[in-house]
Amino acid sequence: MSIRAYSDSHVRTARSRLLSWAAAGAIGLTSAGVVQSAVPASAAASPAAARPPAAAAAVVARQSPVYTVHQILPNAPANAVALTIDDGPDPVWTPRLLALLRQYDVRATFCLVGRHAQAHPDLVRQIVAAGHALCNHTMTHAQPFSHRSAAEIDQQISEAQSAITTAAGTAPRLFRAPGGDWSPTVFAAAARHGLTPIGWNVDPRDWARPGTQQITTALLAAKPGDILLCHDADGVLPSTSSADRSETLRALQTALPQLKAKGYTFVTL
Repeated sequence: MSIRAYSDSHVRTARSRLLSWAAAGAIGLTSAGVVQSAVPASAAASPAAARPPAAAAAVVARQSPVYTVHQILPNAPANAVALTIDDGPDPVWTPRLLALLRQYDVRATFCLVGRHAQAHPDLVRQIVAAGHALCNHTMTHAQPFSHRSAAEIDQQISEAQSAITTAAGTAPRLFRAPGGDWSPTVFAAAARHGLTPIGWNVDPRDWARPGTQQITTALLAAKPGDILLCHDADGVLPSTSSADRSETLRALQTALPQLKAKGYTFVTL
């Protein structure tokens, strides 16, 4: 081999080794975070981070709402009862009710009207922070509900779900029709949004303000497994107005400690 051929061969070998070492070093530095990867940032980002939260998966439509605790919570204590609070949040009565529930260490399920949640997101966050559960109670508490078109029923549920989720940071998984007005169309719409329909079997009709004693008597007649219905607002009033819920609060102030003294366990749905 000539001197020139020998020299060219060594140059090619050295160049090949240098390229190999450079590639290996770049890989190592990229892994260590010293050198930025050549992959574009948009492609390197986690696909999950770029996607919006997925909507709740649809469930099989029921033919009737849940009327008792153990229909939805089969493993709940035998003495379990559930307190549900409808039509809020309300700037006057919801904070007072939250204080009362805190006093007696009771957790409830709040069935929220979407436009009220939109108007008072701070109260929605307080409800969640206190450990209570949320339920979709439509956007505007439209009545009669089951007589609306399928499109309007779906819109009422969808808009409320969005408003409550935005305010709370967590999505309801329950739905209650205004006035307990159910139909196959309502059940189908709730199921499409992944929501379980809930009713009640103890109704003191506190929304009509029949008197504190009548509300108290109805609540104290609860049996194990019952779902109790009360109200902290009025679903059809503007979000800037408040209905008088003083009778409800006084009744609960009497009924809650007595029900607990009977051995009942309050659960969220």
